[in-house]
Amino acid sequence: MGKMRSSSISCYNFSSFSTSFALFASLYSLYFVLISANVSGFDSLIQLPTSTSLRNTTRKSETLLFVNDIGAIGDGITDDTNSFKDVWKMACNSPSRSKIVIPSGYSFLVRPINFAGPCLSKVSLRIAGTILAPKDPESWDGLNPRKWIYFLKVKHLTVEGGGIIDGMGQEWWARSCKVNRTNPCHHAPTALTFHRCNNLRVRNIKIFNSQQMHLAFTDSKHVSASHLVVLAPADSPNTDAIHISSSTQVNIKDCTIGTGDDCISIVGNSSRIKIKNIVCGPGHGISIGSLGKSNSWSQVYNVHVNGASISNTENGVRIKTWQGGSGFVRKITFENVWMENVSNPIIIDQYYCDSMKPCSNETSNIRIDNISFVGIKGTSATERAITIACSDSCSCRKLYVEDVQLTSFSGDPTTFFCWQAYGSTSGLNYPPPCFLCDDSILQPTVLSNWSQSI
Repeated sequence: MGKMRSSSISCYNFSSFSTSFALFASLYSLYFVLISANVSGFDSLIQLPTSTSLRNTTRKSETLLFVNDIGAIGDGITDDTNSFKDVWKMACNSPSRSKIVIPSGYSFLVRPINFAGPCLSKVSLRIAGTILAPKDPESWDGLNPRKWIYFLKVKHLTVEGGGIIDGMGQEWWARSCKVNRTNPCHHAPTALTFHRCNNLRVRNIKIFNSQQMHLAFTDSKHVSASHLVVLAPADSPNTDAIHISSSTQVNIKDCTIGTGDDCISIVGNSSRIKIKNIVCGPGHGISIGSLGKSNSWSQVYNVHVNGASISNTENGVRIKTWQGGSGFVRKITFENVWMENVSNPIIIDQYYCDSMKPCSNETSNIRIDNISFVGIKGTSATERAITIACSDSCSCRKLYVEDVQLTSFSGDPTTFFCWQAYGSTSGLNYPPPCFLCDDSILQPTVLSNWSQSI
């Protein structure tokens, strides 16, 4: 977050609303990238690098391993899982750097598969063609239903290309209890899962129609993800695009996302997260949480979102916690975000309840403090543009709002709702903030220079 303005800071700022968004909107012209809710036969509007001249761009000390040289057919019908297992074993056991190549012009059908480390040297995976999941959920019988392509304990891994990972999620969505309440609730696979991995780089990949989550980082460190295109229909359930759990030092940059759930979600025990230049819509926005379910303990801190265009989504930037949990959320900054027709542009919800049964009131909750909203502008699809609903027993502290200007998409007035919310404001803000006066003024949060370049 940049240096705080020197202008006076007050608990109640009722300055007139500035109607000029031209400068800010020009910085986020990516908003006009159109994302189709139906991604069948999807043709990307963003041209990503292709796999041409792979051999010419490969390091001299790097061994190239083409999956179709190891027995894969790539006709979209033949099961190529064993060939993928064989080529991973060769790369992981190689004493020198290896690159696995999924060549363009082929579609490889791959059943649930584990890529386990540690490996003897650095490994790269170049996806130029297409990887297809089985259509039938029965392919997971007897296997972990959460996993499809699963990386475990791998260090110094790069996943790149310009190819496609297609989760073929339609049958999973049809069986979801969120689509049909008479169906039993069960877990569906995540397209790409990185568990207990270090030094990851994921870039220039298209992932769509995932059964559940698209890309998940769990217990991972030093993660860089850039230039990803992640798509699923707006009505697809639980299809988080990028999910970060128990991970640290994560950079997400220059990604285009349209999905049926969170564009980016950050959950328990994650820290040092930087998110920059994101196009999101449709979906549920950028979320921290949910946290604290079933009286669990969670912490999320040092998160910086700088630059996003969010359109036609259920939420914009959100923090959500269950009652009864414990832990904290702190040092979070959302800045330079453009909203277009978003139902809840800014929301802190400490009464989150994603359950078929009503949730009972609890006396404990996760503590929320040191949260900043700076330079967030655009339009709200609802009258209530900002909701800060904090716990009865554990109020939110050190909230800060600066130059937040959210008008109604329909032209009607917008409102700012507060409950147990203490904070301060600066600059021109609309709708007028309703914070209770905080005892101390929030100081800018400066993250240490831990991030890697993408």
